[in-house]
Amino acid sequence: MPARRYPAIRLGAQTNLALLGLLSVAFLTGWVAFAFATAPARWSLVVHATGGIAILLLLPWKSMIAGRGLHRPRPGRWASILLAVLVLISIAAGLAHSTGMLLTWGPFTPMELHVGADIAAVPLAVWHVVARRVRMRGPDMSRRAFLKGTVVVAAATTTYFAGETLVRAANLPGAARRFTGSYEAGSFEPASMPVSSWMFDAIAELDAATWQLHTPGRTWTYDELLAFDDRLTATLDCTGGFYSTQEWTGVRLDRLLPTNNGASIRVVSSTGY
Repeated sequence: MPARRYPAIRLGAQTNLALLGLLSVAFLTGWVAFAFATAPARWSLVVHATGGIAILLLLPWKSMIAGRGLHRPRPGRWASILLAVLVLISIAAGLAHSTGMLLTWGPFTPMELHVGADIAAVPLAVWHVVARRVRMRGPDMSRRAFLKGTVVVAAATTTYFAGETLVRAANLPGAARRFTGSYEAGSFEPASMPVSSWMFDAIAELDAATWQLHTPGRTWTYDELLAFDDRLTATLDCTGGFYSTQEWTGVRLDRLLPTNNGASIRVVSSTGY
């Protein structure tokens, strides 16, 4: 192999390894944000967004690698192209949501498109890693490679905070997001609160006359539960990208359970969640 080609090949390998790491970080931090609605969600979203920006910064180098690959007949080329399209859709939808410049697209929200594209990309990403395996070499772990990665992360971090500042300075809708990234919708106006369903979930239709709630040792009817009048003001922060603060009425869970203590409580809804 000519010596002058080796640095270019290793640069391509380093770019691919960096993209793999960034995609993994973005995927994991996205699910951490889903799992928490407290402080961890905020910091995971910062890392999540910074990772997405870093991916965009690496696109010029990745486009050169992809361009060389497209000129070679290789099996599964369509899968690689589809993976790239899904990643770009996810990032574009994430930017649309975070700035608030697009809050709905047909029946979907940008957050639903963002997450949906991510989920669809997972099997393609796994295939891509296996089929287009990159072997790490000494130069990939060198001080120079580390400095390059540091520059990319620093540039992505600076771009993220500059973007957040610009969103607030321009008074874009994204400036009003909660720390979880969600937008307020219908607080203290139950009729204006969005229906909390996800992607292709159907809204369950229940017959109050026959519906029952099963708890250890007893079955409750709808009318029996309706007789309670416990009230709680709380915020529902939906993974669909909105939050709503309402005064909720109903019955506290501790009223329905036996007095003996347990290690955990498992609640299953009529839709299976």
